[in-house]
Amino acid sequence: MSDDGDLSTSNRLRERTDVNKYLFWVLLGVNRRVIVGALALVVFVAFVGSGILKPVSLRVTMERSDMVETLFSGLVGAIITSTTLVVSINQLVLSQEIGSLGTQRNRMDVTMDFYQNTDSLLGKTTPSDPAVLLAEVVEVCVGRARSLRDAVAGNDSDEFRGKVETYVADLEENADTAMSELEDSDFGTFNVVSPALDFNYARKMYHARRLGEQYESEMSDDERSALRDVLEAVTMYGPIREYVKVLYLQWALVKLSRAILYASVPALVVAGAIVVFVDPNTFTGTILGLETVLWVVSAGFTISVLPFLVFIAYVLRLATLAKQTLTVGSLILS
Repeated sequence: MSDDGDLSTSNRLRERTDVNKYLFWVLLGVNRRVIVGALALVVFVAFVGSGILKPVSLRVTMERSDMVETLFSGLVGAIITSTTLVVSINQLVLSQEIGSLGTQRNRMDVTMDFYQNTDSLLGKTTPSDPAVLLAEVVEVCVGRARSLRDAVAGNDSDEFRGKVETYVADLEENADTAMSELEDSDFGTFNVVSPALDFNYARKMYHARRLGEQYESEMSDDERSALRDVLEAVTMYGPIREYVKVLYLQWALVKLSRAILYASVPALVVAGAIVVFVDPNTFTGTILGLETVLWVVSAGFTISVLPFLVFIAYVLRLATLAKQTLTVGSLILS
């Protein structure tokens, strides 16, 4: 903390990582259905392109070998296996909700104890909406930071006052960015988790602790109290954000399971139909200058791998989210 710049951080998670901004947007921001559609288009175009580049036509290949039948037979087995994987995912999620009466009572006791802490922090009953709760905790952080700035206004150290001013201004700017995105956000969408990640509470915790350590001898009791209040509010944001993130992960895993199951039915039907009904003479002629059978097999392959594409689209986001939130507290992995 050798200069004021050390107290300023980027307002968005994307700006604090070394990942390309467009790649980061694809990994976290884009609707998962769009990602699935884009992946399906890539698969379809690649399959058709491979058929065009192949020196021997697909019809001739099918007459000489059972390559297409073997391919789709394997896909039938893979699709069935993927549905089993879905059941396993659901069991993993549900296992965290299953427990004895005593276990459920302990969970409730811990939850109510935490709500009492947040009630004390907010000065009112804790909101039930995750987006509202996150926004109000951020507002408390801003209010206490401003109180800290007012408390040190009369401090004799120009350097200390300048550091606090920089810290508070950075916190206010970061909070404005997060709260503007939290407005009208509904739980179950990534729109709640994304702004929650943007508020860089870990840095705020670290900087507050460093200010208290570095200027301990120059602060009055009131100034120390004001700084502790800021640290308390910022620290409280950590477990709340992690709890909301965990709820979103469970929600997303359930959505992933359902999406794979929905995609598995048409995929299984198409793959099975191609194995049983399609031969070199089933589709004759050409479309747009290409063999009709090539279009059919390419489309069939794309539909058959949809469950896998759905899995990729969701796991890309969940894995990125997990990577960016590995720790709770002021330990910063960057």
